Amino acid sequence: MDSFLGLFDPGEGKEKGKETWDRFEQEGNGSSDCESSSNDEDQEHVASDVEQRLPPEPEQGNIEYKLKLVNPSSQRFEHLVTQMKWRLREGHGEAIYQIGVEDNGRLAGLSREEMKASLKTLREMATRLGATTDVLREKLTNNNVPCNEKEQNRNTPKNQSENKRVAEVLVRKLRKDDREDQETVVELRLAVTGGQDAGKSTLLGVLTQGELDNGRGRARLNMFRHLHEIRTGRTSSISHEIIGFDSEGHVLNYAEMNTAEEICEQASKVVTFIDLAGHRKYLRTTLLGLTGYCPHHVMLVIAPPMNEAFQEHLALCLALRLPFFVVITKTDLGLCDARDALAQLESTVRAHGCSKQPILYSVPDGNSNARQSYNLETIPVFPVSCVTGEGLKELTSFIRDLLPSESTPPDSDPESCLFQIDETFRVVGLNEPVLGGLLVRGIIAPGTRLLVGPLPDGEFSPVKVASLHRNKAPCCLVRASQSASLTIAPPTARDPPLPHLRPGMVLVSPRDHPCATFFFQATVLVVYHATAIYPGFQATVHVGNVRQTCAIEGIMDLKEEGLQTNDTASVLFRFVGHPEYLHVGMRLLFREGRTKGIGQITQIFPLIGSQNSPQ
Repeated sequence: MDSFLGLFDPGEGKEKGKETWDRFEQEGNGSSDCESSSNDEDQEHVASDVEQRLPPEPEQGNIEYKLKLVNPSSQRFEHLVTQMKWRLREGHGEAIYQIGVEDNGRLAGLSREEMKASLKTLREMATRLGATTDVLREKLTNNNVPCNEKEQNRNTPKNQSENKRVAEVLVRKLRKDDREDQETVVELRLAVTGGQDAGKSTLLGVLTQGELDNGRGRARLNMFRHLHEIRTGRTSSISHEIIGFDSEGHVLNYAEMNTAEEICEQASKVVTFIDLAGHRKYLRTTLLGLTGYCPHHVMLVIAPPMNEAFQEHLALCLALRLPFFVVITKTDLGLCDARDALAQLESTVRAHGCSKQPILYSVPDGNSNARQSYNLETIPVFPVSCVTGEGLKELTSFIRDLLPSESTPPDSDPESCLFQIDETFRVVGLNEPVLGGLLVRGIIAPGTRLLVGPLPDGEFSPVKVASLHRNKAPCCLVRASQSASLTIAPPTARDPPLPHLRPGMVLVSPRDHPCATFFFQATVLVVYHATAIYPGFQATVHVGNVRQTCAIEGIMDLKEEGLQTNDTASVLFRFVGHPEYLHVGMRLLFREGRTKGIGQITQIFPLIGSQNSPQ
């Protein structure tokens, strides 16, 4: 177990595992008791009984002892594959095999040829399950050599006397889209937003769990992350949940699967729902979900009558140019007819300057393509009930046919990558924090060396990726436009510990020479402001995963009346708190109270004096 924990904990667990193996090596290769007490038969007898051992094989967990795996029969091979499948499930996709070790922990060891054949069989077993093998370490042991023969072995050539050896092998299961022989699984990020008490979390609970609501909010309990959310029934944080669709279009949710790993393994398409807060007091969190998590589509949920929060979320989708569709919930209550709700929605959309036409969506046959809805300049509307199940089939079919709004181009330079850190959290048993976010470009695998920052002084610190998880399951590879969580560690044991990590930082390739900045210039459009904006105005700016207060230092071609509603200008911003990492072309949104503005970054001014700043 210590050797397994050492994979994830570079601290205590790793040191214990190293000490155990070092002790075995010293006992097998160092001076034995036979040398120091060759004339004492009792001492020699005791020394011959001292054997190198591991703890007995645990019945539960992901650690398996195998003495040898040489030419097993077909029936034995199938049994070994089934056993490995169980160990991988116990370890959430990873298992540790100790080869040359008996079930009681005795390090019997194997010859070179036996070890080679055993590792070949282990690789064949792993291939059957879509897994890979990696020999972590290999040690020599002299348990099978009698003590009175060790002196003779010292004078015997190596080709005449061969020490027995044991090996520790990591078996790691590859996800479906990590394998080179499989097509990439389509991943769709769908943000769910709308006013408070609209039934967003309840709707997601029904879609992901496959069970209807009881009318009192039972389905939404699976979506809440905090106790106060359960008590009030209102979402205050960002939560994630998934459903899948197989190659035939059947829904894969937790009614049929037990874990997210099983859903991802069987699905040809995975939809990640991003549940956002609806109350106005959590608007900053909602904006972070819309800008930092880069959803492909937005599902606007309303429960008539339409409140101010829904109109504000609608305005955000239009300002950020996010494609969206509308779901009208609680139709079983009969509070508003679907046609009346459609008329209210049309007037609201027209008031925000959108020319799209809301229409009630229907699926006349199974060949309808959901993408046509956006091409026809329409807004699909779905009346649903989470209690009776009305309209859920049409909504599920529509989501099944949705595709990511922007296709990711092939990675021309996989060594250049950018990972946005959206959240940091701690996990029991890990010394280092876990980072969650979105990979904007490039490819990340365990062992990849990156730079994390910017730090308060604008510098970037070198780190190494330790492990990766995606959709609540371990993985070996993360590609561009995929969300993931990862752990990082210092590149070597001699490097200083990790700095304080916060949301808004990035992981970037050293070859990109990242530079932090306090000042940046952007072309902005003032969506709404009660009076006028002048230099010195401060607002909260959202740029990707960055959320910080900025001050306007200058406005190009400023008129005497200042910047007013619907005015466009080139504006120089300055971060008030600490430097951030930005690049040209990023879209931004700034707000202060009811003031809103959108824009695009046109120029970055690198922080002078940083290591990567241009000379």
